[in-house]
Amino acid sequence: MKGIVEQAGRQRAAAQGEDYADPSFSAEVIAWQKQHGRHKLPWQNTRDAYRVWLSEIMLQQTQVAAVIPYYQRFLERCPDVFALAAAPSEDVMALWSGLGYYTRARNLHKCAQRVVAEHGGRFPDDPELLADLPGIGRSTAAAIAAFSYGRRAAILDGNVKRVFARVFGVDGYPGAKPVEDKLWLRAVALLPEQDIESYTQGLMDLGATLCVRGKPSCERCPLAARCVALAEDRVAELPVSKPKKAVPERETVMLVITHGEDVLLEQRPDSGIWGGLLSLPEIAAGDAAGFDQALRTLVAPYGELEGCRKLQPFSHVFTHFKLHVAPFQVALTSRTQRIAERGLVWYPARKLADAPLPAPVKKLLLGVLRSDDLLAAV
Repeated sequence: MKGIVEQAGRQRAAAQGEDYADPSFSAEVIAWQKQHGRHKLPWQNTRDAYRVWLSEIMLQQTQVAAVIPYYQRFLERCPDVFALAAAPSEDVMALWSGLGYYTRARNLHKCAQRVVAEHGGRFPDDPELLADLPGIGRSTAAAIAAFSYGRRAAILDGNVKRVFARVFGVDGYPGAKPVEDKLWLRAVALLPEQDIESYTQGLMDLGATLCVRGKPSCERCPLAARCVALAEDRVAELPVSKPKKAVPERETVMLVITHGEDVLLEQRPDSGIWGGLLSLPEIAAGDAAGFDQALRTLVAPYGELEGCRKLQPFSHVFTHFKLHVAPFQVALTSRTQRIAERGLVWYPARKLADAPLPAPVKKLLLGVLRSDDLLAAV
């Protein structure tokens, strides 16, 4: 009985997908991309799956302008998948530092190691095999397969969802599974028989340069004549926004503990925020008496406390919560060397600019220590 129900479901999906088919849509996208699309990005004009994969991972939730310098630095340090697989994890995290969403960097390293170990250093050309690798979802797998091997596979990233929602007047939040499932049916049905690279790039270019969130350039869009949102004056309403939830807020105290020309840093666990990076030791926020005791308890095994001063507080917004940080600079008159058991390390201030640190922590440290003339040579 279950098999009959599943088969019926697949037949209905196939029928609905056929309803979405429209060769003129892909033809318009391809023609526009060839004349007006982007053709000179650093990762274009290559069939090197390593370079395509690297760019696609970096471009997840990150704009092109921010990605380019990171992409170039990665290629200088790790020119191929073998070099990346063999690189120490701390080097990979340092190269990624500042780009955000650090799970991508950890998965990038794991993926390179699996490609070397399981595929002899060659990325599979099958989208399903690609999607089985760390950090590669269905849409990213399709992009890699299309650009590297010319495989006919559908992408559906955030930009493409926005284009489809407006052009076809799709109601409902695109991240909701029932809506997303229908968008996937449409994405597959609209695939062209030829020029898959231009079509895939064209969808990306439309979403990134014309059909943007804030002020779309509808007057220049090749799909304007068929756009439901434009015809119904609903461009600002589509795609439907994610239902809002109250953003949780957390507080922490970060300690800039210094001795001489070194600062005490802590290795964060692989899971959780800023996973795998170096950061500052933290204590829970609390009242003055509790803070004083917690500070002395933390510092006691590692040195003699000289003094403490409050620094400018700051906040950092993550995907699911907002973190309020109260930083303090702590000076030690002397220090012990027994710190390895807690994952702590005395780090030379002169090397902080290249350290695998979260961007807001690096900004804090460079500002504080430069003001103390510890970074005069940086």
